[in-house]
Amino acid sequence: QVQLVESGGGLVQAGGSLRLSCAASGSIFNINDMGWYRQAPGKQRELVATITSGGSPNYADSVKGRFSISRDNAKNTVYLQMNSLEPEDTAVYYCNADLKLSIFRPLRNYWGQGTQVTVSS
Repeated sequence: QVQLVESGGGLVQAGGSLRLSCAASGSIFNINDMGWYRQAPGKQRELVATITSGGSPNYADSVKGRFSISRDNAKNTVYLQMNSLEPEDTAVYYCNADLKLSIFRPLRNYWGQGTQVTVSS
């Protein structure tokens, strides 16, 4: 059984910072891309940032220059450093990972349970 467990969400004032973490646990063979998505009330879930196993990041235009994604492959953990937060960043943030449980198993996509980020004006 694989679990992605997020932490680090909370309430922050506009202009502030938060750091999200997501640790993957379970019988994992290897992890390919990891990333963060978010869903605001009444809106569809959207990509925030992804990172390859080699460390190459990709960002949504709305967060470029403010957010930074990184990962620690030894810990199966992905991070999202969020700076200069804006009220528009308020959402539930979800961790996502493509991983294999063994060399013989196919690549599968997993989601975390989400962590709330609220930015007050």
